[in-house]
Formats: sequence, C-alpha cells, structure tokens
Amino acid sequence: MPTPKIPRDAENDYSAEAAGARREFASELSGTGLDHVGSFSVDPESLPGNIEGFAGVAQVPIGLAGPVLVDGEHAKGDFLVPLATTEGTLVASYSRGMKLLREAGGVKVTVVDDAMQRAPAFTFESARGARDFVAWLDDNLERIREVAESTTSTGKLRDVERYVAGRFVFTRFNYTSGDAAGQNMTGKATWAAAEWIRRENEFVTDYMLESQLATDKKHSQINTLRTRGKRVVAEAVIPDALLQEHMRVSSRKLYRSRNLSNLGARLSAASANASHPANGIAAMFIACGQDAGNVAESHAALTHIELRENDDYYYSITLPSLIVATYGGGTGLATQRECLELMGCYGSGKVLKFAEIVAATVLCGEVSLGSAVVADEWVSSHDDFGRNR
Repeated sequence: MPTPKIPRDAENDYSAEAAGARREFASELSGTGLDHVGSFSVDPESLPGNIEGFAGVAQVPIGLAGPVLVDGEHAKGDFLVPLATTEGTLVASYSRGMKLLREAGGVKVTVVDDAMQRAPAFTFESARGARDFVAWLDDNLERIREVAESTTSTGKLRDVERYVAGRFVFTRFNYTSGDAAGQNMTGKATWAAAEWIRRENEFVTDYMLESQLATDKKHSQINTLRTRGKRVVAEAVIPDALLQEHMRVSSRKLYRSRNLSNLGARLSAASANASHPANGIAAMFIACGQDAGNVAESHAALTHIELRENDDYYYSITLPSLIVATYGGGTGLATQRECLELMGCYGSGKVLKFAEIVAATVLCGEVSLGSAVVADEWVSSHDDFGRNR
C-alpha cells in the first residue's frame, strides 16, 4: 500500500485551494471533519515564513484582562491585555490582580538587561590550544564583531563569553536584537563569525554552531544568571487595607505563605519560586504572535517579598529570560497584530514596552493566585469559572 502524501501545490502552496485540498485529504484519511479548522479570516498568502503545509487555524478564545496600570520607562498608563487561553478563571484572576494593583498605584517595571545568544563550541587538539584561543578572542573581538554584524541591520554583538572544558571552548555570543526575538538573526550572524574564526585561527579544528549553552527553548540556570531575551523586574507596594478589602487576606498571612512557598520551590528545584508565571506569559504569547516555545525559558522567575513596618506588602518579580518581539515572526499576522496594536506594541521601537506590560501582567497574576490560595478561594473559584462539563 503506498504511503499517503499530504497534497502540495508546486505553483502556489499558500492558497485557499491548497489548504482546502489538505483538509479534504486529512478528512478522507481520518474520517473526521475539519469544518472549524477551515473557518478562518487570515489570508493564506500572508503565511510563508510562518508555517508549512497550511490547512487551517486553531481558534483559541481571547479574553481581555485589565486595565493594568503600568509605570514603566516605555509603557505608561492603562492597558487592556489580550489573553488567549482555554483555562477558565485565568482572565478573571489576572483582572482581579490588575484591579488591586491599580488601586495600589500601579506596577513599576524596569528592563535591566537585553541579550540574545548563539553558543558555538570550538574544538582544538588539546586544552592548551583551547586556553590560548580565549586570549585570541580578546585580541580579535572587534573584527569578529564586524563580521557578525555585517549579516544584520539590527543585531549588535555585545560580547562573547568563554568557558573552557577539556579541549573545547564553549562560547556564548551575546547580541541585542532590536524589536525581533533574535534567534534566527543570532544564528546567521554567529555562523558568519565562526566561519571567519575557523579560517583565521589555525588551531581551531572544528566547531559546532550551537552547543546547547544558549539553552534555546529550555530553562537553564545560566540564563537565569546571565539573561536571555529581556531581563525585566516588576514591583509594587500594596497596602494591607487593600489586600484585606479586595483579596480577603492580610499582608502578614500573605507574607508567611510566600516564605513557605519559597521553601517548597527550593525543595522541588523549581525554575521559579512564583505561582504560575507561565500562565500569563503563554496566554499573551499566543494572542500576540510570539514563539510559544519560548515560554520554556520565559517563565523562569524570581520573586521577592517584604513586609514593611506599616504592614505594606512589597512584591517584586524578576523575569530573567523573557523572549519577546514586536516585529517579525508571527507578530505581523492579522489577529496577532491586532492584539499588539491593542496595547500600542506593534512594530519598530515597541519591544521594551511590550516586555514591561508582560512583566506587569505576570505580577498581577501572582498576587491574585497567591491570595486565592491563602484565602481558601482557589478551589471554589475554579468550580465557579473553570468547569464546563
């Protein structure tokens, strides 16, 4: 029996007809209808570079949370936040946290670092060659920078980290990437630089363009320490009276619960000592055309809390590996562009603004869920809003 082949159109594979042929093929093969998959407003001709074998769309409901009041250096004022999710209670919970923090004066957000990596490993005959290569990199960094940056109009090579292990030198080429997420850009730029290095340094016997030290789409401690994407801190001071009014918890109870949670996170070696940063990040990523695979890195979080002498509750969250874009990738698709435009975050010069809004949203979700657990409202809220069967 011949292997079934998904239909392709050599002349124009991005058309309504080509997509329809694939749905018909899949329906005949599986006996399943694809009527909803085939109902969409996106123009197939806009999709090259975003998907192959286009057959239809996955329709994820989008809810609006907010407004969230952001006091950033790039995002200032109130913003409605689109969240694409199928998890009941999620939008309501984030909106609840946004209401509380708005009354507390808003969320102060600061982008403190910006770096996107590609991490080639260079091979030598012995560890001495590896050791000497580190000094050679220092002597030739400016030329390496010129070669790398010749491949991109926006990427800038900041520096090159070096780690010797055996007869290998593991490197991390750190770039700023403008309004793009930057993984493809850094790959192309670093390939050009690595090829130049191999030609110019006679002791390099080989190299591998990505040695896994960038930990692309995987959480890692090195990115928590060194930054991947945008490193963003969101913080707020919440009066005890507001916590009791809106969340039905006191700042002292919330403080004790957070300390207990910190210990639990340490016991489990979790990538975050926060409650659920991946929830808000994933929902915003899907709505706004981000690479959903980057949630694996972006959800890492470091929370810090303080109970002030007047019982005010200081809460901060640091996202050390927030990978976002407002240009390129899926950001230009019709639905995703609308969601970015809703926050004034589409296009050139908007990526830091978007990063600040994402971080502020995450903090609001943390306060809301943490309070619901302490107030014993977590289960009941999911019973009220999260059951559809």
